[in-house]
Amino acid sequence: MPSLKTYRLRIRSVQSTQKITKAMKMVAAAKLRRAQEQAMAARPYAEAMDKVLAALGQSFKGAGPRLLAGTGSDQVQLLIVATADRGLCGAFNSSIVREARRVIRALMAEGKTVKILCVGRKGRDQLRRDFGSMIVDTITDLGRPRVSYADALKVTARVTQLFDAGEFDVATVIYNRFRSAISQIVTAQQLIPAQPPEGDGGPATTGGAIYEFEPDEGAILADLLPRNLTVQIFRVLLENAASFYGSQMTAMDNASRNAGDVIKKLTLQMNRSRQATITKELIEIISGAEAV
Repeated sequence: MPSLKTYRLRIRSVQSTQKITKAMKMVAAAKLRRAQEQAMAARPYAEAMDKVLAALGQSFKGAGPRLLAGTGSDQVQLLIVATADRGLCGAFNSSIVREARRVIRALMAEGKTVKILCVGRKGRDQLRRDFGSMIVDTITDLGRPRVSYADALKVTARVTQLFDAGEFDVATVIYNRFRSAISQIVTAQQLIPAQPPEGDGGPATTGGAIYEFEPDEGAILADLLPRNLTVQIFRVLLENAASFYGSQMTAMDNASRNAGDVIKKLTLQMNRSRQATITKELIEIISGAEAV
């Protein structure tokens, strides 16, 4: 049986850990509110941009820019796995990597060539064991101190560079879409070639009105498509940031509760051990007195 000193040291250690997890929970909760507001604010803009591109693409005459029409093949697939640089956030990173593994295996079973662009250290660390040869690059240290449009531009520049060099045909990003502090949705979204939103299959009209574009659709698409790619990646980073802080807050709350339970159990065991020691000493004193 451990000594009383050992119990006290264990209790102090768990108490120190609990203080850290409580502090991390409070920090994550404070950052979650701002990240959630940014993610919610980005959704309408990104969705409206998708609709505009859908209308332009449907009215465009000709093959269209490569970002919209693609290369005409889907043989080489680029997966952008967007995770975090840090852990201690529950299943946030592992859920994204699990979906990435599933998609990679499905594409390989179809005979496709898969390349991986990791956004965040945790995705790279978990994927390089099984798919290290497929990782073409890793982009880290984004979102410090907070996610900005410049961070999205860094990712966009790398993706565009690979696409212009003919390194892939289709690009898909895998990330966590924020629903609530305790719920995130693992989402796979195709970025290149750009796809119209679900349900948009009619003519380029809104409310019965037919729009004419000035300058022509080709010039507008040439300007909007790269910008839309950055907007969609920016939205991904914002959704990931909100999901990360929500998952971290939940994980640290659970860790604090578990630490409290461990402290109660150790305290109970220490009290039982101390009671047993006192009883033993009393028995020894009484036995010695009777012997005299």
